[in-house]
Amino acid sequence: MTYEEVIFYAVATLTVAGALGVVVSRNVVHSALFLIVALLAVAGIFVLLAAEFLAIVQVLIYGGAVTILILFAMMLTRVRDLPTAVDGPQKPVAVLAAGAFMVTSIVAVLSTEWPGQTDKINVISFNDIGEVLYRNWAMPFEIASLVLMVALIGAIILARGEEGE
Repeated sequence: MTYEEVIFYAVATLTVAGALGVVVSRNVVHSALFLIVALLAVAGIFVLLAAEFLAIVQVLIYGGAVTILILFAMMLTRVRDLPTAVDGPQKPVAVLAAGAFMVTSIVAVLSTEWPGQTDKINVISFNDIGEVLYRNWAMPFEIASLVLMVALIGAIILARGEEGE
């Protein structure tokens, strides 16, 4: 086993542990912190794949900005006042849906023929990434930023409450 594989398995374990922490944690702030761990570990996987640009974007956008947005939204709204039902009537349906998704994902991965050479690193220049990003994906990027801004404004309005509170 090479040192790259050891590092990959360590980072992959950290990613899975962070993702499980998001789902299993009963405290929403702890879930957000586990989300940061999972997203930063995904950035580590991008580094191992020689995709440094994606790793930087993962850290700055997802690990930083989106998670901070989630934490601010939780702080601005009264999350503690909302009832949380972990063991509700939807739990068997959720377990069934998660199992079906897992089986579908495993079948898709195993039945797909993955093209390309696994022993060769394909380096893509920043100019190519920038051209594709701003030519093909500019509108979805702007729409996502608008949705996040509307969510933050909604959280501020909910946190303000009514007159007299």
